[in-house]
Amino acid sequence: MEKIRNIAIIAHVDHGKTTLVDQLLRQSGTFRSNQKIQERVMDSMDLEREKGITIRAKNASFQWKGYLINIVDTPGHADFGGEVERIMKMVDGVLLVVDAHDGPQAQTRFVLRKAMENKLKPVVVINKIDRENARPHKVLDLVFDLFVELKATDEQLDFPIVYASAKNGFAMRELHENNQDMTPLFEAIVQHVPPPKISTEPFFQMLVSNLDYSDYLGRIGLGRIVSGRVAVGDSMVCIHRDGRRERATVTALFTHEGLEQVEIKHANAGDIVGLTGFEDIFIGETLTDCEERAPLQFVDIDPPTIRMRILVNDSPFAGRDGKFVTARHLRERLLRETRGNVSLQVNDTDTAGAFEINARGEMQIAILVEQMRREGYELMVSRPEVIFTRAADAALLEPLENLYVDLPNENLGDILQSIANRKGEILGMDHHASRVSIEAVIPTRGLIGFETDLVNLTRGQGLMSHLFREYAPFKGEIGGRGRGVMVSMESGISTAYALNSIQERGRLFIGPQEDIYEGMIIGENARPEDLPVNPCREKHLTNMRSQGEGKGIQLEAPLRMTLERAIEYIDTDEYVEATPKSLRLRKRILDANARKRAAATAA
Repeated sequence: MEKIRNIAIIAHVDHGKTTLVDQLLRQSGTFRSNQKIQERVMDSMDLEREKGITIRAKNASFQWKGYLINIVDTPGHADFGGEVERIMKMVDGVLLVVDAHDGPQAQTRFVLRKAMENKLKPVVVINKIDRENARPHKVLDLVFDLFVELKATDEQLDFPIVYASAKNGFAMRELHENNQDMTPLFEAIVQHVPPPKISTEPFFQMLVSNLDYSDYLGRIGLGRIVSGRVAVGDSMVCIHRDGRRERATVTALFTHEGLEQVEIKHANAGDIVGLTGFEDIFIGETLTDCEERAPLQFVDIDPPTIRMRILVNDSPFAGRDGKFVTARHLRERLLRETRGNVSLQVNDTDTAGAFEINARGEMQIAILVEQMRREGYELMVSRPEVIFTRAADAALLEPLENLYVDLPNENLGDILQSIANRKGEILGMDHHASRVSIEAVIPTRGLIGFETDLVNLTRGQGLMSHLFREYAPFKGEIGGRGRGVMVSMESGISTAYALNSIQERGRLFIGPQEDIYEGMIIGENARPEDLPVNPCREKHLTNMRSQGEGKGIQLEAPLRMTLERAIEYIDTDEYVEATPKSLRLRKRILDANARKRAAATAA
């Protein structure tokens, strides 16, 4: 037991967390010298590699000087907080990785708060010290301020500090040292992270903190053994969340060697293991030896704040690209997602083929939709809505978020105006060189579409992050999208001739020679109202020669939206149609006359 260390690694997006894990695995000798491995081995999902973020928590382990170090890479984005909260139950310490220039960011704050609540011992790694404009001493002060703000205990405030460059593979305890490898970080982990806390009870107990799935063995429950030991073939009891007791036999046990999941015959208290044999196992449930035992405590996670609908694709192009297009396919896939993702809730609705998804943020749902379209699903997504609640006196409450924005000085006025329009209140501003950091409190409703504004106003130089704060009284109405959209009146193939005249009225989302259907959104109008257009119009042929014949048409490059941006952009009467090959924006009611009648009825 004294030779085991269980740690989670936490950081803001892009602070070098996954690269640091790579170096620890490499320098501990986990990989053979001739083994070909890719960069950022812990980010195994395609989406994680493309976006440069960690979405799913992943386990790895390595040996160093006789110590077994189990390490869990946690997501840095608050939308994936369900992953983070469970991991904190499995570990005894955390590596807090902070960029030597940027300092602690909002997502750092979110994950660190969870670690503090679980009384975990932190080791602070100030990474990227070789970066231009690095300011490690200033960043250390900011980290200390953050610990104080999060009400850290005296023991937590006495944290060890390691300065590192994960990219170049070296770490040091003092900045003036000259070191070539990560040895100081290995030593800090072994010295300052305590061995696993073990219950004195002699019988087996384990809390399921994560789930995996095997096509051959079924569901795998992952967690840390709290007490006792377990072996393949043992008879165990699962205490379900609803109080039910189910008995089954352990059919397989797994642990990690490096990044590989390997089978073992038995495991003891303190080990992080995967266990199969239970068909119906779920996160937060207790595994133990007999029916009379009490369940282990599981802390409920933060509530979902965003609601969206995922629907069967009913556009004229439905079924062209995807393999899975029916309501049954969608329902099975969404329910499968909830088994491993406790912060996501899926409900049936009164409308056939429509499912309501409750989540932490639109990013979480956008990632799920992106995964589904890559797996061959076709679906439609509605605009995100905020989940309201009622206070004891029946007053309407809405979720508020802490918003953190970092942007160039010259864009400050525009962003402050945008935050004010969205009912945000500025808490503080901090100027550093040519940039400024803003902290504000804003309704979750006000964040929908804000990132698009930030990107446009700062020409991509603005950074933002946000955290759930609390439910508070309703702040009043927030204005919607300032501009209307251009909606196709016809079905057919878009022509350069038609688009040339349409682009004078606004910004195009499509190019020539694309399939179009009636009711599809093909661009943004420069004015507030929606504009019906015909992108399929062709030039009439005549036997007269015109002076302009043969002049080239100059079309501006169309704006191609990512899935997250499209979901933020659409209005309440619009959908994003997502298929394996295409992303289209469309009106909910495709027929123009039916739309007018519906608008008149609503008015």
